[in-house]
Amino acid sequence: MRKKVLLLGSGELGKELVIAFQRLGQYVVAVDAYADAPAMQVAQECEVINMLDGDALDTVVAKHRPDIVVPEVESIRTERFYDYEARGIQVVPSARAANYTMNRRAIRDLAAQDLGLKTAPYRYATSFETLKEGTEAVGMPCVVKPLMSSSGKGQSVIRSMDDVEKAWQFALEGSRGDLAEVIVESFIEFDYEITLLTLTQDNGETLFCPPIGHRQERGDYQESWQPAAMEPSALGTAQEMAAVVTDALGGSGIWGVEFFVKRANEEEPATVYFSELSPRPHDTGMVTLGRTQNFSEFELHARAILGLPVPAIEHQRNGASAVVLAPKDAQSNEQARQPHFTGLSEAAAITGTDFRIFGKPTLRPYRRMAVALAFDQKDCDVMELVDKAKEVAAMIQVSG
Repeated sequence: MRKKVLLLGSGELGKELVIAFQRLGQYVVAVDAYADAPAMQVAQECEVINMLDGDALDTVVAKHRPDIVVPEVESIRTERFYDYEARGIQVVPSARAANYTMNRRAIRDLAAQDLGLKTAPYRYATSFETLKEGTEAVGMPCVVKPLMSSSGKGQSVIRSMDDVEKAWQFALEGSRGDLAEVIVESFIEFDYEITLLTLTQDNGETLFCPPIGHRQERGDYQESWQPAAMEPSALGTAQEMAAVVTDALGGSGIWGVEFFVKRANEEEPATVYFSELSPRPHDTGMVTLGRTQNFSEFELHARAILGLPVPAIEHQRNGASAVVLAPKDAQSNEQARQPHFTGLSEAAAITGTDFRIFGKPTLRPYRRMAVALAFDQKDCDVMELVDKAKEVAAMIQVSG
């Protein structure tokens, strides 16, 4: 069973997915918009194209004739997937799912309007003026996000009308693709947020990984931990919601389903809000590289894509991750190529930890360059592991 996989998006998550495919004997062509991307370093072949150029995408598909197309980023001309699927190419998780989930409008309307899942009140905006109208409709404070972006890029909070223009410009700068539209949603009261990695299978039941907690800064995740402490009723609600939305979209693979949770009190039960969904490994799920479960999120994704059954997902130990970022004043030009890392020996000396260097060829301010991992038995305090992972991450310094 040797398949040719065309991977569209070759960052750090794509790199781990390629490794998972290679261990299962597959052939991978890694594609991205820049040369020497992390996944290209471990794939059999690579291509550099603008994936928003539909003709360029068609050319690569015609050249390599893949059995499977796996999208790993948002900035792809996903409407082309329907034609690929009609020609017998497997699109992960499906052409419809990939097209829906690359755009926040499609997935939010599906969840809130078609499926009736609980979400924050929201509006869309295509200009500064309509953003002001949307802000007034949902109330302040509110959150603005580009319809196409990842890892929190372009996301900001509006607390007064003075923030609206800045939020609009910031969202456009952070948007992936050529879509000048944003979603503005009410800033709901919640106690914590989680990622629920959900595995759908062609030849097996839908399974759930232990919930992953995470902290964000500048709209991007900084630390994650597994398992996140949740009331059983809240976890059950999140699993039901994740199953409903992934079933509606169809296809097999790992899904990163994000929720906001308001804890129960004497007057009300816990409240779970659907936030977002991505049909691929999630950045907060890098914590699973610390063998917190029997298969990492990347191994689960690869197995589901190839139709290999996963009978169960087993929680094996607790874990945490913390990111290693480029400095805020990092140069984002050719002079910053070949990043240099220091502190690796000191970091490696700490027991119960590990790290991954992604291999990104250039720096830019706050770019995610590596991740630190910490792990221990299932009865340990997971927040102590967060502190340990942060300690390791702080030892690793990166410069141009």
